[in-house]
Amino acid sequence: MGTKAIDTSEFIIKTVAPIFNKNGYAATSMAHITKATNLTKGAIYGNFKNKETLAVHAFNYTVKNILGTIRAYQDHTDSPIQKLFALTDFYRNYYDFTYQFGGCPILNIGVDANNQNTELYARVKEVVIKIEQSVIDLLEHGKEIGEVHSDIDSKYYAKRLFVLVEGAVFMSFTMKDQSYLMETMEIVDQMIRNELQNSTE
Repeated sequence: MGTKAIDTSEFIIKTVAPIFNKNGYAATSMAHITKATNLTKGAIYGNFKNKETLAVHAFNYTVKNILGTIRAYQDHTDSPIQKLFALTDFYRNYYDFTYQFGGCPILNIGVDANNQNTELYARVKEVVIKIEQSVIDLLEHGKEIGEVHSDIDSKYYAKRLFVLVEGAVFMSFTMKDQSYLMETMEIVDQMIRNELQNSTE
């Protein structure tokens, strides 16, 4: 694929990503896509096999932005416990951060794609598993270096953390009130301090 084609593909993905995220897969028509990009349907299909493929690329683009920002928050420390606190700091700003592109893509696209778009739904599940695994890895590393209690179930706490976060995300965007995220992150911080962090550290 030539440079011009790559640039066009990237432009399409960047332009339509917030549209898919706000409207959902089914409610985003080719008319929405051509209007937003000012390209013909032929030009769109010249870069992407179908709307489903474009939706997956758009989801990947949005998630990559989010995961990259999380890494930026966490890169300031090597401590697994402090990286967990950095994660809650990120989610305290999540409402404003994701508002620009229509809210949380994992929540929006996950609910929308379930039973409608198997490829997109599978990709959402992959991202959830990847996020949970990153927390498991942090906890396991924390246990190895003595920052985290050696007897905690890392998988259980990774799932628990993710459920708390996504539940707070859902309520914040449903009620248009970021206090749900703020208050839940305080609960998660308490969980990190009282249940995960080794008190001898």
